[in-house]
Amino acid sequence: MSEGIKRKPNWLKIRLPGQGEYKDVDKILKDLNLRSVCRSAHCPNIADCWGRRTATIMILGDVCTRGCRFCAVTTGNPKGYIDRTEPERVAEAVQRMGLKYVVLTSVDRDDLADGGAAHFARTIRLIKERDANVLVEPLIPDFAPPSPVGAQHVAPSLLRKIIDAHPDVVAHNLETVERLTPHVRDRRAGYRLSLDVLRVLKEIAPDGVTKSGIMVGLGERDNEVYTAMKDMREVGVDILTIGQYLQPTRKHMEVDRFVTPERFKEYEKRALDMGFLSAPCAPLMRSSYHAAEVAAFLRKRKNVSSI
Repeated sequence: MSEGIKRKPNWLKIRLPGQGEYKDVDKILKDLNLRSVCRSAHCPNIADCWGRRTATIMILGDVCTRGCRFCAVTTGNPKGYIDRTEPERVAEAVQRMGLKYVVLTSVDRDDLADGGAAHFARTIRLIKERDANVLVEPLIPDFAPPSPVGAQHVAPSLLRKIIDAHPDVVAHNLETVERLTPHVRDRRAGYRLSLDVLRVLKEIAPDGVTKSGIMVGLGERDNEVYTAMKDMREVGVDILTIGQYLQPTRKHMEVDRFVTPERFKEYEKRALDMGFLSAPCAPLMRSSYHAAEVAAFLRKRKNVSSI
């Protein structure tokens, strides 16, 4: 357990939530009883994103069955409960906010037979039924069924449920380098498991866009960051994000180092040289931050009407 939180350098200063668009988004989410990972995970970009009328909506409740050491979301056992009306409320919120790009994420739900894959798919479909032009990016868990022998494996049928709902980008985060994974992530997660998820997504939909990201400042070395980038590229990941880990509370992992903006520029250059279509890397970068701008870039790059 940490005894304190390290003082942030100047480049990590953020503005506090204010009025206007931020208040509108906050009200819509509260009116529809929806959760935003922006708030649940103590995201530093909440004022910026909500001020631009964008939000990452967290479905499947706010209690996670896993306990990663970097995450501020509550850990527990939801005991199989699902709010069946949630997908409709999410679709309504997207419509009310006038969003053109939506990021959906969730807690891990190892208490569910399908990990929540069907709930994800239904939410994507209902959003697109209301407006076919809305781009949807699910940021999914691994959906790996619990295994009595310890090692967990990808369930292609569950990943296919997501693909069959026709998302525009599918994201799954690697979170950290391989050496640190057992220390940073829950024991049921895995570096190779996450790579397999990304690989299978690409095998199911070769023309689909996949996305992944890691945090730095957890004790990794730069050569390990480059190895993780190479591993993601080898399984076909199109979009990479790298951001600074920030300790959410004193109970969570301490920050090992604050990576400079100059180093993040080096990460981005190296990633683009590896062949990633887009690689936003910055201290305050998060997997869903400025996701719509990345989508616009890909449209231009691929010269197609939709991703």
